[in-house]
Amino acid sequence: MGRTAQLPGPVPDSVDHGGPMSLTGAYLDTAAQAVTLLAAPEVAASWERPSALTDMTVGGLAGHLAYQIFSVAPAVREPASREVPIPLLEHYARAAWIDAPLDGEANAGIRANGEDIASEGARVLLERARAALAEQRTALPVVRVGRVVFMPQTGWALSLDDFLLTRMMELAVHLDDLAVSVGIAAPELSATAFDPVLTLLARLAARRHGQAALLRALARAERAPSAINAI
Repeated sequence: MGRTAQLPGPVPDSVDHGGPMSLTGAYLDTAAQAVTLLAAPEVAASWERPSALTDMTVGGLAGHLAYQIFSVAPAVREPASREVPIPLLEHYARAAWIDAPLDGEANAGIRANGEDIASEGARVLLERARAALAEQRTALPVVRVGRVVFMPQTGWALSLDDFLLTRMMELAVHLDDLAVSVGIAAPELSATAFDPVLTLLARLAARRHGQAALLRALARAERAPSAINAI
């Protein structure tokens, strides 16, 4: 299985996610899958119904999925940040939402933002997502290697590759959430997208539950833990 089969040792400062420009194409492919799912008639037909996520409508979940694409806009429109980027796993260690309760301020804000993005309806959201992806298909491949992206919502910066990997992980998880919510099959990621997303999730799961728990979940069903969630 190559890189995805390497089980976590001591958690490093960064995640190996391929060559210097490998994440750009993988992100664009994954974003395109999100746009395709947003165009599914089942999504528009279920817009006001509850989604598979607690306290989130299908429309709000679609808005949150589309936000992952919209949030890449600063990477292609704004000057490169002069901030020193932090390591990818440190980004998740600092994230306010990752261990917050569902009814806490961080997660309530995420849900509200998704609903707000979706407030103009399925057709408008789809048009916005298509336009954002079209812009990024042109702009991202020519962005300089090593570019740093400042994230105002967090107050720190990541390298472009690490930032795109955070978007890919979010897209991958919420593609499944949205597909399940409307009763259709979840799209499968390309290998170039799935491998780094899986590696990232495995690293986060190992840090949360320990190496032994992750090893047992993957290889020893008879003593697998009841939970091995990464986030």
